[in-house]
Amino acid sequence: MERVDIAIIGSGPAGLSAALNAKIRNKSFIVFGNNNLSNKITKASKINNYLGFYGVTGKDLAEKFKEHVASMDIKITEERVNNIYAMGEYFALMVNEKMYEAKAIILATGMEVGKTLEGEERLLGKGVGYCATCDAPLYRDKVVTVIGYNKEAEEEANYVSELASKVNYVAMYKDEYDLKDDIEVVVDRPLEILGDTKVNAVRFKDKEIESDGVFVLRDSISPGQLVPGLLMENGHIKVDRTMATNIPGCFAAGDCVGVPYQYIKSAGEGNIAALSAVKYLDGLAK
Repeated sequence: MERVDIAIIGSGPAGLSAALNAKIRNKSFIVFGNNNLSNKITKASKINNYLGFYGVTGKDLAEKFKEHVASMDIKITEERVNNIYAMGEYFALMVNEKMYEAKAIILATGMEVGKTLEGEERLLGKGVGYCATCDAPLYRDKVVTVIGYNKEAEEEANYVSELASKVNYVAMYKDEYDLKDDIEVVVDRPLEILGDTKVNAVRFKDKEIESDGVFVLRDSISPGQLVPGLLMENGHIKVDRTMATNIPGCFAAGDCVGVPYQYIKSAGEGNIAALSAVKYLDGLAK
């Protein structure tokens, strides 16, 4: 199991800025994200409000970001973080079949989360989960519904089918599906996850599918779902001027903490979040 000083979730301007400053301050860290920057950056035709980079395109700015982190030997781990739990002296990060530990975390997840399903948040931990490979053993010989928003979800559904008595796969995208023969594909939009104290079905427009568990596999999930107990305000993570959240050792930066949604603002907040995390870590060492 790998333990680092700081885990950074997100590889946009905020996350990369935080990584740069963690590197400069000689802290061990890991960055979870994607080596291909978001279209929100690369598709911008001209940027005039980023100090020192007047009149550049989004693609040019993205290349500068990549060159900078590469020059400092900063690597991006392309794995999806499913849950983060505050364990007192450290945070446990659940990443598919692995777990990482960090003394502090910086959330820089952006604002690309889709709307949750009716009943999803209410039944989280009561049959609703976000990591099929983590929790599949809980549903041995039971009926499971996997709601997949991308091709990667198919691999998780195939794994679940080895343990569950039946797997329904709800495809939220159009493509050829690489699924095992015993998995039933549902081409319909789910409206609600049903259940009182635990999940018992998924409701569609014209039918309900009985299910003991539901895995919702999106590209990303909301910070409030990612980190139980995290205080949110108007759909954003609530932070103070040091980018600290209500959870000790947890900091946040960028679009996920609120407007304005601008690259230079995100980069500045990533800088502050990293410096605050370093200060927090130094306090633990005393």
